[in-house]
Amino acid sequence: MPSTTSHAWSSRSAASPQGVDRIRGDQWHLDFLRTAEAHRITQGEGVTVAVPDTGVHPHPDLARNLRRGTDIVAGGSGDGRQDQNSHGTGMAGLIAAHGHAGKLGALGVAPKAKILPIRVKINDHGGTSHHLADAINYAITQNVKVISISAAGAADIRLHAAIEAATRADIVVVAAAGNKPLSQHVGFPASYPGAIAVGGVDRLGQRASVSVTGPEIDVVAPAVDIYSTSVDSKYRKGTGTSGATAIVAGAAALIRSKYPYLPASEVAHRLTATATDKGPPGRDDEYGHGVIDLVAALTADVPPLGFGSATASAPTQTTSTTTAVAEPAGDGNGGATTRGLVTLGVIVAAGGAWTFIARRRRRGDDPPPRISR
Repeated sequence: MPSTTSHAWSSRSAASPQGVDRIRGDQWHLDFLRTAEAHRITQGEGVTVAVPDTGVHPHPDLARNLRRGTDIVAGGSGDGRQDQNSHGTGMAGLIAAHGHAGKLGALGVAPKAKILPIRVKINDHGGTSHHLADAINYAITQNVKVISISAAGAADIRLHAAIEAATRADIVVVAAAGNKPLSQHVGFPASYPGAIAVGGVDRLGQRASVSVTGPEIDVVAPAVDIYSTSVDSKYRKGTGTSGATAIVAGAAALIRSKYPYLPASEVAHRLTATATDKGPPGRDDEYGHGVIDLVAALTADVPPLGFGSATASAPTQTTSTTTAVAEPAGDGNGGATTRGLVTLGVIVAAGGAWTFIARRRRRGDDPPPRISR
């Protein structure tokens, strides 16, 4: 299904020292999330994050954290380290860009984590849910601790099984909730109960207008005018829950580095229990449990699941009791397994995210969800 979202692109060259200085300054989300303080605790050492996307270009600000990956779709270099679109490179940079000397260039939330690039599409309209399922299954074999999925949509049986396999393998699955106007409800795999569903906020900490809402939202993170790495050693700026998802994946990498024996479910619990509450008191459909707090997530005394939450300053919270597994949209083109993956949200720079279309359900309101075959 073609996107109804327009996008224009621009980029900044890495060649200009002034341009590079400006990039770090323009990464407003770093100060917003107090990443400098978090980095004094951990920088994500020992953790690999899988990024199934458009591939990841070995940008100078990212290259030494980039593992050899794979191409699920034909036409690439075979190792996931080629990106004709820039979206995957941007998401990888938000997670694990290391910048370069003198505090220049782009910096990720977990700058000593590793990225496993998995190319599941080439451009805004390529790829299928089967490609994404294959990418997740590959990531499971590669000893990753986190999978960052900047996509939202309908699940077929293979994708649903792959997400289940990842959670059984103790991998933290972080997924974008979806962007308006293309999506109106939280899609899959964000709606899967074992995944962390991510919405977005703006510079003021208010829900970004592009971010969908729903009972599946777990946490929110910066999603507006987010700068990161791009192809050809340049930089990109984007708006949408894709970037917020990569930021939360970086946060999960920090937690997994600080607490290497903590199960994936407890990593998710630590993120939700220490989030800064927004909107009505407690969890709500716009902000979930709130805006992620990197420092609290790394330092707070968080009792395990089933024993209440978290910090002295935060009210007791629990994980969401709702979920959704969507049926394929009735668009007459063969369902999610053959429908191309299209742009997710408003991109103001090179590249774009990709999405499926989904319909949510509340757990307990309907019969067990049907998965398309």
